[in-house]
Amino acid sequence: MIYREFQGEKLSALGMGAMRLPVVDGDDARIDEAAAAAMVDYAMAHGVNYYDTAWGYHNGNSELVMGRALARYPRENYFLADKFPGYDLSNMDKVGAIFEKQLEKCGVEYFDFYLFHNVCEMNIDAYLDPKYGIFDYLTAQKKAGRIRHLGFSAHGSYAVMKRFLEAYGSEMEFCQIQLNYLDWKFQGAKEKVELLQAYNIPVWVMEPLRGGKLASLAPADEEKLQALRPQEGIPAWAFRFLQSIPAVTVTLSGMSNMEQMQANIRTYETEQPLDENEMQALLTIADEMVGKIALPCTACHYCVSHCPQGLDIPNLLALYNEHCFTDGGFIAPMALSAVPEDKRPNSCIGCRSCEAVCPQQIRISEAMADFARKLGA
Repeated sequence: MIYREFQGEKLSALGMGAMRLPVVDGDDARIDEAAAAAMVDYAMAHGVNYYDTAWGYHNGNSELVMGRALARYPRENYFLADKFPGYDLSNMDKVGAIFEKQLEKCGVEYFDFYLFHNVCEMNIDAYLDPKYGIFDYLTAQKKAGRIRHLGFSAHGSYAVMKRFLEAYGSEMEFCQIQLNYLDWKFQGAKEKVELLQAYNIPVWVMEPLRGGKLASLAPADEEKLQALRPQEGIPAWAFRFLQSIPAVTVTLSGMSNMEQMQANIRTYETEQPLDENEMQALLTIADEMVGKIALPCTACHYCVSHCPQGLDIPNLLALYNEHCFTDGGFIAPMALSAVPEDKRPNSCIGCRSCEAVCPQQIRISEAMADFARKLGA
């Protein structure tokens, strides 16, 4: 197992995420506890020492199952991460009660790593609002030794992350972002990594395989990669990409079965970052994958000045592209929840004034109508 140095500790470069544990009969709330425990055993035996859970994973059962699986090992043999569930605004005034319950559910007296969960457009105002006392409470728990390291995860935009860091950056020790070779450009992950580096904050990775989308590719793309590294499996390319980014400390993988666990651990037995030619080949494949679905908006903003509704069309198109590529998902609806209702896609009146000045000749009105339909569905 590869290890990374972090404040005098050695963290396994591969961490076990507990959001996609094996389940019974396809029911996400019913974790196959025996199978999950066997995966933890295999991970521990092969050097994985970082385990990540959260309040809402598996309908609240992930913390319980992971707590019981890890309780069979000495507490000093593993690092446990949990998160404050600020993705649900109704939790904002319950930080103390939730934190105490999380310790109880996991059966521990402290968390090695604790995060503000999912800093995004929807919750940034609440996270920064002193009336909820979230930051004050969590920093107090850190001083008391019940949180060893405090950080945050983010699905929000660069601007949202910057705002959070301007407020709390001096106290953040790590940050978990969605990072993979597809989102390096598509979601601006490269710029987010650079922002964190400006604050000297190391990067934790979530969604290294983009929810499984990068576990297999089109046959022609797989052939290109196999020609470069004949012995490398396609999922391993996503991990080798992350091994090529010096800022990355821990990569979390939500493994759902033993086969995935074994394959990922084999990958992390060696460090084999991509060379320049391999990196270019991978990023070209990513560009082509996005290009088949995404509209080619360059955010020139010509359209904005011609929109009688005052819509932020480039931002809406970026969210539309994300929603289409992911075939749904939570990111676009989450971001739109922070947009005034009269500035959302369904406010487009189809006048096509924007299209008259679009250098890319994007059929913006059709995209807005389709986006509104998809969100309604």
